[in-house]
Amino acid sequence: MGARSGRLVCSIAAALMAMPVLVAGGLAQTAQPPAAAPTTTPAPAMPASPETTPKQAKPKSPNDPALDTINPTRFGKGPEDDAFGAYQRGLYKTAYNLALPRAEAGDPNAQVLLAEILARGLGVPVNMQESANWYGKAADHGLPEAQFRYAVILLRGKYAPKDPKRAKELMKSAADAGNAPAEFNFGQILLQERPGATGVENAYPWFQKAADKGLPDGEYALSQILANGTLTIPRDDAKARQYLAKAAAKGYDTAQLDLGSWLVTGRGGAKNYKAGFGWMLRAATGGNVAAQGRLAKLYRDGIGVDGDFIKAAAWYIVAKRAGLNDPELESFMAGLDDSQTQAAIAEANKLQ
Repeated sequence: MGARSGRLVCSIAAALMAMPVLVAGGLAQTAQPPAAAPTTTPAPAMPASPETTPKQAKPKSPNDPALDTINPTRFGKGPEDDAFGAYQRGLYKTAYNLALPRAEAGDPNAQVLLAEILARGLGVPVNMQESANWYGKAADHGLPEAQFRYAVILLRGKYAPKDPKRAKELMKSAADAGNAPAEFNFGQILLQERPGATGVENAYPWFQKAADKGLPDGEYALSQILANGTLTIPRDDAKARQYLAKAAAKGYDTAQLDLGSWLVTGRGGAKNYKAGFGWMLRAATGGNVAAQGRLAKLYRDGIGVDGDFIKAAAWYIVAKRAGLNDPELESFMAGLDDSQTQAAIAEANKLQ
C-alpha cells in the first residue's frame, strides 16, 4: 500500500477526451450549450502563492495507510483501550498482542488495528494476506475504514480473490458513511463503468463530497471536470482554478503543474506570472517531469523569474534524463555554447 499505488487507475482526462471537443484560444473545451449555474457547494478560496524553494514530498494515495494520522476514530468510536493506547505510544508489538484476542473474539475495531499493524510491519513482519483477512472481517462488521481498505484489496485481487462486485458494494457503503477516500474511489468506479460524459456526471457528486472534505484527489478531479464541463455540468474555469489551488497547496504535483500553467496564461482568472512560476517550480522540484520541461521554458523566456539560460537548460536536462523529449527545447540547447552546456550539466547534477 505504497504512495499512490492503491489509487484506481482511471483518468478523468481520458474520460473527458471521449466527449466532443472544440479548441479555442489554444485551450481544449467541451462543446456544450449554455446552462444554469452548477448546484455544487461554493468553491474554496485561492491559497497564497508558494515559496519558490524546496523539494517537497509527493502526496500519498488515499489508499495508503500511512496517509492517515493516528487517532481513535480510525478504529471506530469506542472508548480508548490498552491496545490502541500502546499503538499510539509506538509499542506496536504490545498493541498487537493486546488486540489479537479481542480481534479473534470478533471485535471489529481490534481487527482493523491488527490489519494496520500487519500492513505496515509495525513490530511484526509485514503480512499483507493476513492484514487483508482482518480488514475483511472488520468490513463484515460494517466499519467504513475497513470497508474502504478491503474494497481496494478486492479490486486489486493480489491479497484476496478479486471481486469487483463485492468491492463496489463495500466502497459504496464506506462512501455513504462519509469516508472521503471511499467517496473518491467510488466516483472512480462509476467513471470506469461508463467512460465519457455519463461516467463523469455519475462520478461528479462523489468527487464533490470528497473535495468538500479536503481530499486533494477529489479537488483535482473536480478541477478537471469543471475545466471541461458536460451537457449537465457547466464549464467553470474560475472554480476549476480554485480547486486546482486547493489540491496544489496539499502537494498534488499535477495540480501544481496545471495551476502554474493557468496562472501564466490567465485561464480562470488574472495572470500572475510570479505565482505561476512558483507553482511550476514546486511541481518540478517534486519530480513532475512535465513541470520540469515547462519550468525550463519559463527560465528561458524570463516569465515570472529573471531569464536564465543555464537554469533553463539544467531543468531540461533533468527532464530529459527522466524521458522527456521536447523539440523546442532541443533547439534551444543546440544554441548554447560549450561553456553554457557544461554549466547547465553541473547545475542539473545539483538538482537531482
